[in-house]
Amino acid sequence: MTLSFFDQFMSPVLLGIPLMALALTLPWILFPTPTLRWLNNRLLTLQNWFLGRFAHELFMPVNVPGHKWALLLTSLMVFLISLNMLGLLPYTFTPTTQLSLNMGLAVPLWLATVLIGMRNQPTESLGHLLPEGTPTLLIPVLIIIETISLFIRPLALGVRLTANLTAGHLLIQLIATAAAVLLPLMPTVAILTGILLFLLTLLEVAVAMIQAYVFVLLLSLYLQENV
Repeated sequence: MTLSFFDQFMSPVLLGIPLMALALTLPWILFPTPTLRWLNNRLLTLQNWFLGRFAHELFMPVNVPGHKWALLLTSLMVFLISLNMLGLLPYTFTPTTQLSLNMGLAVPLWLATVLIGMRNQPTESLGHLLPEGTPTLLIPVLIIIETISLFIRPLALGVRLTANLTAGHLLIQLIATAAAVLLPLMPTVAILTGILLFLLTLLEVAVAMIQAYVFVLLLSLYLQENV
């Protein structure tokens, strides 16, 4: 029973063929594609409004050179929301519960922001490692601490997304199992547990969207520091 709770996080395999690539590709099919018509349908109009509004709010504090990242970060947020939301459906797999995938997204993007800062403004980028007015005795210690915190950023991005989604999925499965076991024994308690499960599912829908937004928002803050 203990092992079965974690089976949902195993990478799906069919006839020895890993289906991770398929799980990452299918969400893009669900989005309506833009047309050349002057008037679009309601779904496409809502999608365009949402993407435009999100990009505007995300890049408002970022300098103009950083606006080149708008397409990349907006696409990444939509991609993460799709994977997180589809993972809440029954008999589906959530790729973003895999730490390897999240680190594969976090490390290159974080490294790109750091390299951009080192190329465009090396003095300011290195200045973040040592706050102004630091006492002389604390300079070596603060440089080490700030360097460690800099390299922890991509790890925090990947672990945060993985831990939140994994904890939510485990909690849903535990409560659903409890409701199924209690139904023939204590129907009233089972109904109350089912209501709790429904509320928790709504919470997980919000978490799925919020975590995707936080992932992209932190990347935009790292970009803002280096542009």
